[in-house]
Amino acid sequence: MSQCEETTTPRIYIACLASYNRSILHGRWIDAIDADDIRAEIAAMLAESPVPGAEEWAIHDYEGFGSLQVSEFEDLEQVAEIGRLIDEYGQAFAAYAAHVGIDFATEVGFQEAYRGEWGSEEEYGEEIFDEWYANQIPENIRCYIDYEAYAHDLFMNDCYSIENPDGGVYVFMNQ
Repeated sequence: MSQCEETTTPRIYIACLASYNRSILHGRWIDAIDADDIRAEIAAMLAESPVPGAEEWAIHDYEGFGSLQVSEFEDLEQVAEIGRLIDEYGQAFAAYAAHVGIDFATEVGFQEAYRGEWGSEEEYGEEIFDEWYANQIPENIRCYIDYEAYAHDLFMNDCYSIENPDGGVYVFMNQ
C-alpha cells in the first residue's frame, strides 16, 4: 500500500476482487468520511464489475491518511471515523492515529492529548515555560534560561512530538 498526499480528504481505493483475480483492474477511489457512503460506492462499483456477480472487495490503496497504515480489510466504520476525524482536525489527527494505532485513535483521546503545532520541541518548551513562569522571572534574568534543556525534560516525561512532514512538530501530552 502507498499513501499519496495530493488530497486533503482521506480516500480509499476499493478494488473488485473478482476482477483482480482475473487480472482486470476494476475499482474506484472513494472519500473515506462516511461508512454508509463508502458502502454505497462499493456496491455501485461491484455492480459495474466486468465479472458478473462480483461480491468481494478490498482496500488496495489510500491517501490523505498521513503515515497511518490502512489494511486491505480494515473495518469500514473505523476507516470512515478516522477519515472524518482527519478531515476535521487535519494531519495532526493522522499523526496521532498512526502513533496510538488505528484501534485506539479516538476524538476524545486526541482532544485531551493534542497541544498544537510548533516549529520545534524547543519552541514549544519556551512557550510553555513563559506561560507558566513569565510573571515570576525578572526580564533581565530570562536570557539565562536554558529552554532547550527545559524542552528536553518536558519531552522525556510529559509530552511527545510527532514530526510534521511539512515542517515542525505536532505536540501531544502523555496520558
